[in-house]
Amino acid sequence: MVATDRISAFDVVLPNGIPDKGAALNRMSSFWFGLTDHIVPNHLVSLADAPVAHPTYAEDGVGRQAMIVKKAERIDIECIVRGYITGSAWGEYRRQGTVSGKAMPTGLVEGDRFPEPLFTPTTKAEEGHDENMTDAEVVEMVGPETAQRLADISTAVYLHAHDYAKDRGIVLADTKMEFGFLNGELILIDELLTPDSSRFWDAEGYSPGKSQPSYDKQFVRDWLTAQGWNQEPPAPELPDDIVQQTAELYRQAYERLTGDAL
Repeated sequence: MVATDRISAFDVVLPNGIPDKGAALNRMSSFWFGLTDHIVPNHLVSLADAPVAHPTYAEDGVGRQAMIVKKAERIDIECIVRGYITGSAWGEYRRQGTVSGKAMPTGLVEGDRFPEPLFTPTTKAEEGHDENMTDAEVVEMVGPETAQRLADISTAVYLHAHDYAKDRGIVLADTKMEFGFLNGELILIDELLTPDSSRFWDAEGYSPGKSQPSYDKQFVRDWLTAQGWNQEPPAPELPDDIVQQTAELYRQAYERLTGDAL
C-alpha cells in the first residue's frame, strides 16, 4: 500500500503534491500501528523498505512511502473521534448548537475540549463529500455489536494516542480511522493518526477561542478557504511557499511524535 505525496482537502485532490508527505504518513502510520496493537490488531505486515520485506519493494522507488499489509474486507464507515470542537464540528455547532446532529452544551468556543470524546462516524463516499451518519444508520450497516465495537475501539485508540501526544507537546484534537474484517476479526486498516487524518495542535500555543497552531493539513485548508474556493473540483494549485511550509509541518509532526528523523 503506497502513500503518495498528493494531498486532498474537503474531499478534493489538489493539483500538486507535498514533498516527502507520503514517507511521513507511511512511517507515522507504522509507528502508531505498533503503539496501539495492544488495543486492536491492524493490517501492517512491515514497511516496504524494512529488512524483512522483499528487496523489490525497496528498489522500485516507493519503498520509503509504502507498507506491506494484509488485505481486509473494508467497512465503509469513517470512524471519526473528536476530543475538541473544531473544523466542521465547530461550523455545525455555530449554526445549530449540535455536533453530528447531537445537542451540545451552550457556550462552547472554538477549540474547547469535550467532557468526553465524541464518536461521529461518516459515510465513506467514493465520489463527492462524506456525510454524517446517525447511530441508527451505523447499526443498520454493520449490526449493533460491530457498531458498538467500532465506537469503543476508536475512542480507546484516540485516548491512548492523545495521552502519548500530550507528553510530547502536541494536542490530538480529532482523528479518523478505518476498519475492516480479516478472517472474521475486526482490524485497523488504511492510515492511522497522521497529519492527513488528524488534527495535531501545538500544546504550547493551545488556547480555546481561536484557530489553533497546528502540524497538519489544516494549514492547507485555511489557505484554500482564504482564496474563496467553493470546495468543488477543480481545486486551485498550491503556491510553492504553501507547499514547502506544509512539508515542514508534516516533518515536524513526525519527528516530535516518533522521536526519529524523517
